Amino acid sequence: MAATGPRSRKQAEGKRVPRTRHPRRNVRKVMPDLRPFWRAGQLAGKQFRGDTDNLNKHASDAWQVHAANLPEQISCEDTLQAGRAFIQGYVKSSGHVPDIVPLPLRHVAAAVVCACNEERTLDQVLVQLGRLPLRDIVVVLNGTTDNSLGHVLQHPGITLVYEPERAGHDVGRALGAKMTEAETVLFVDGDMVIPAEHLAPFLFAIDRGQDVALNDLTSLLPPFSKQDEVSRIKAYLNHTLGRRDLGSNSMTAVPHALSRRMIQAVKPASLAVPPKAQMLAIQQGLKVSAPCQVDVIRSNRLRAGNTGSGNDVARLILGDHLEALAAWIGMSEYALRTNLPSRAEVAYRRNVR
Repeated sequence: MAATGPRSRKQAEGKRVPRTRHPRRNVRKVMPDLRPFWRAGQLAGKQFRGDTDNLNKHASDAWQVHAANLPEQISCEDTLQAGRAFIQGYVKSSGHVPDIVPLPLRHVAAAVVCACNEERTLDQVLVQLGRLPLRDIVVVLNGTTDNSLGHVLQHPGITLVYEPERAGHDVGRALGAKMTEAETVLFVDGDMVIPAEHLAPFLFAIDRGQDVALNDLTSLLPPFSKQDEVSRIKAYLNHTLGRRDLGSNSMTAVPHALSRRMIQAVKPASLAVPPKAQMLAIQQGLKVSAPCQVDVIRSNRLRAGNTGSGNDVARLILGDHLEALAAWIGMSEYALRTNLPSRAEVAYRRNVR
């Protein structure tokens, strides 16, 4: 082998040679041409002749018609970008700014809001939902003692379920799901104001064929050894069901969205025990995914019942997951033959540092 010598005179003289920087390859994503969407919005804006009270509906309806020509496999991100171009054209010609999220849906969608004493946030939760193309908004008030009811009544077109006794959010979701026939149902809580733009991907996922769209919180959790018992049992249930890819994602967390097919398959009453409903969906071969993330961990309202080790909410969630596991094991002999994690594997995962 020939000896390797200095590659330049400067190297031979012991002088420092600057590192050569190669030009970076252009890896920018090629975005779709947005000009046709802008021109379509401009045309729609010229046709607006109503008062501003009808502005949002007119712009949304016009976009829904035009968006029918979008490619079949387009992503939610590109869909929203095309919609924003449409709205920009609409504003240019109409002189009015619609306050909507331009999300084209092929099927009817609704939202279910569960609330108990959320008068401080409920108004803004409903305002954000009003920016989405929803046919129904169902508000379930249970055990409310503040003025939440008065705030809901100020919003027209709301379907209200009022339960004087406190039944819990999970029962409220089961009730809300029965109050609408929409093919896509989004579930949120009244104490978390989430921008409509962050809710749109959940609706989009169900509208494009998923049955359960979970909030992907796995990356926000600490390593397994530092997780609490609630996060661990969520992951254990998914692992046991053969869906390790779901991590600790669960229907106990909002926001999430469900298809009408899923609700009918598992029965609305099962939504009162979210892990059990999730188990039934997976067991029946429905499409369950976690397509997007909304950080509700840091924004979750702290209460006496959901803080501290072994709090009431934690015990409830643990019990729900145990109920789901028991139901799955008892459903068929298949469950008994499934390769569950061995004691050694469980011990290993528990002791990982």
